Amino acid sequence: MCLSGVDYFSTLGYQPSIAIIAVGALAPPATLVLVLVTILCAVPVYRRVARHSPHGMGSIALIEGLTHGWLGKLIVLVLLGFAATDFMITITLSSADASAHLLHTTESPWQLPLTIGLIVLLALVFMRGFKEAVSVAVVLVSTYLTLTLIVLGAGVYQLYQHPELIGNWANALAHSHASPWAIVLISLIVFPKLALGLSGFETGVSVMPLIRANSTEERVRGAHRLLTTSALIMCVFLLLSSFVAVTLIPAAQFQAGGTAEGRALAWVAHEYLGSTFGAVYDISTVAILWFAGASAMSGLLALIPKYLPRYGMAPRWAQRSRPMVGVLAAAAIVVTLVFRASVTQQAGAYATGVLVVITSGAIAVTLYAKGAARGYFAVVSVIFIATTVANIIERPDGIRVAAWFILCIIVFSFASRMWRAYELRDVGVTWDEKAETILSAHTTGNRINIVPFAPHLVTNTDEDELRSKDQEIRQNNHLDEESVVYLEIQLRDPSAFSEQLHVEGRTDEDGRAILSVCASSVANSLAVIAIHIGKNFNVLPTLYFDWAQGSPWLQTLRYIFLGKGQVATETREILRRAIADESKRPRIHVG
Repeated sequence: MCLSGVDYFSTLGYQPSIAIIAVGALAPPATLVLVLVTILCAVPVYRRVARHSPHGMGSIALIEGLTHGWLGKLIVLVLLGFAATDFMITITLSSADASAHLLHTTESPWQLPLTIGLIVLLALVFMRGFKEAVSVAVVLVSTYLTLTLIVLGAGVYQLYQHPELIGNWANALAHSHASPWAIVLISLIVFPKLALGLSGFETGVSVMPLIRANSTEERVRGAHRLLTTSALIMCVFLLLSSFVAVTLIPAAQFQAGGTAEGRALAWVAHEYLGSTFGAVYDISTVAILWFAGASAMSGLLALIPKYLPRYGMAPRWAQRSRPMVGVLAAAAIVVTLVFRASVTQQAGAYATGVLVVITSGAIAVTLYAKGAARGYFAVVSVIFIATTVANIIERPDGIRVAAWFILCIIVFSFASRMWRAYELRDVGVTWDEKAETILSAHTTGNRINIVPFAPHLVTNTDEDELRSKDQEIRQNNHLDEESVVYLEIQLRDPSAFSEQLHVEGRTDEDGRAILSVCASSVANSLAVIAIHIGKNFNVLPTLYFDWAQGSPWLQTLRYIFLGKGQVATETREILRRAIADESKRPRIHVG
């Protein structure tokens, strides 16, 4: 809970100030709307996400399960772009806000270098080890929540001693908004500006694999406790902090350059608990804001290695944490330089990323739900969609920043897919009994002849056409009466990158031996199967092809995106890269 909550709870460092700047005296009722949305919408959605995706892949996994093919991959990449926006801006914004707390201003020339230094320090903690990061998170969250509770207690005591402050706030609220319905309406309208208080739910489910459990059901129950407990704690703190801040702190102090700008609770600590306690609280706030990036870093380390390498859209080393920490830290430094470590300029992008990810989760949960639950989650989805749209209209800079993240992920993903196109994607081959019998029977010495076929040819009932095709293959490749095994490859989802292959054998009416397999790529499956035949049956397979018609460039693109193309040259290139010794490489003949 502390690892995922270090981001969630750290928003207390700036959320009260954001609320008051946005709506002034309406901050407490507007925060109440945020609390209701958290309890009634976000928590139920992510409890369902935890149930459907118990291995830490988050709400994006639900969307992936509802889509297929390249369109599905593109949707997942877009959602990963928004998730990256959420997590990356969490790192940069929190580090920038930690610098502002440390410097007591956002105008210092030290703001930028200090923010970059905090990002580097965060990366070094993760380079040290993940367990160390978890330990630091537990200490920081426990300390920060305890000190914040003391600060809020001091604030409540001041209000008890000076009840006229509550009266002043109530009068200001009534003066600006005479009707209770107007208060409710405006609180609903300004809710998108407070959406930062919803951060943390996606990381809550991304850390599920860390929950100690003996079964999936036990892990899901643990995730439910994690989500519910952290949400309830946060809701109490949000309500108290907004009420204490709006009643005790003069409005002028929240403006640019004011002593409460972005640090309302720190102002209360200094004002009512003394400079010594205030300094301690400042250090605690700076520490948790700095380490809020740990939650985002863990979220990115949980998401990216589980999606992009599996799609062939990232290098193999992307599955290792230390290299990824270095890449993510470098990206965070670039973002910090672009925004000049400004908290305000990054807030819109942060809120956009948070809301889009939560909205996608709500929509996915709605599609998975049945009966009355589907109606409930449909309403929740509408609420989040409306909030997201309102946020984009209010702060269009957020969607522009997210668009850059999405563009970068898509460009680098497809560049990686093309770079790895001729990589041998071998995750294993299994054979049925008939396939093994066919391969054993058709082995001549240390050689076996394999002829790839299109499915419609080997399943066609017109025996004359089959005989004609068989004669053509033998004539073009000078096979005469040699023993031949026909390999039928049925294409499925060419957007998939690697998969285990299962080969089945059969004999047609004319006695032809046919092996059949389903795969996402013709050339790669041929290369993998040829290599496994060589290893398992101690032979050197020879593959016979016809030339495909059309431009070589077009055939290459067909191979990358459709799994088929100029199969002969593609199969040979995959084998060439996989086996350096030519004498041990399956042979290619093209007629």
